[in-house]
Amino acid sequence: MVMRTALCQIVSGPDPKANLELVADDVRKAAEAGADLAVFPEATMACFGIKLGPLAEPLDGPWATEVRRLAEETGIAVVAGMFTPTEDGRVTNTLLITGRGLDTSYDKIHLFDAFGFAESNTVAPGAQPVVVDLDGTKIGLTTCYDVRFPGLFTTLADQGASVIVTSASWGSGEGKREQWELLVRARALDSTSWVVACGQADPRSIGREPSGKAPTGIGYSLVATPLGQVHAQLADAPEVRVVDIDAAAVDQARQAVPVLANRRF
Repeated sequence: MVMRTALCQIVSGPDPKANLELVADDVRKAAEAGADLAVFPEATMACFGIKLGPLAEPLDGPWATEVRRLAEETGIAVVAGMFTPTEDGRVTNTLLITGRGLDTSYDKIHLFDAFGFAESNTVAPGAQPVVVDLDGTKIGLTTCYDVRFPGLFTTLADQGASVIVTSASWGSGEGKREQWELLVRARALDSTSWVVACGQADPRSIGREPSGKAPTGIGYSLVATPLGQVHAQLADAPEVRVVDIDAAAVDQARQAVPVLANRRF
């Protein structure tokens, strides 16, 4: 089975309504190209570097409801990053996946307390890995810093995932692009799965200078094969790229390199 997937690399701003317009434009582009799935970055709802609590909405709130409507209108599944409120006053960093019979979410498990940024100050961690079934293809969901933790990816593969989505808003800095590309490819090898990694585009590519330590994106979204090869990659600017993913490659990779079966620890 071939799943046509759109990497929807955008630059989110601080206004959730304006960001919905970006989602609408790219979902329609993806649908026109025949995509089954449109993957948006982490923090699609609003960029990091602003107060997230006042704009967080529940999964049945107006922002997620509009994403659902767009998915229904175009007939494709959509993954998009948003923020939902919690009882302790923080938010959860949530991926909504909706459309084509799906309507669920994943809360980011590994929070970005690194490189001088403390996501856990304002974001509460999730606890549950999530795998969904899109027309017979099982897809695992991960977010940004999760990509540094191989165990989550092998767990998702153990739960049946052959495609793992990683939505991100990657922090810039020396060596960070190289780390991003290396980690995505390594997680594909660890799990012998396709990894569809969609990050925020670099704000500077549209003339917006990032401020502070908040991770606002570097671009370079990519798709890695189950053997860790780069199947497709974007540059630093906003773009929609549609890629065909062949599920048969997963079975072939797992027969050739049965790391999941051979694990001892």
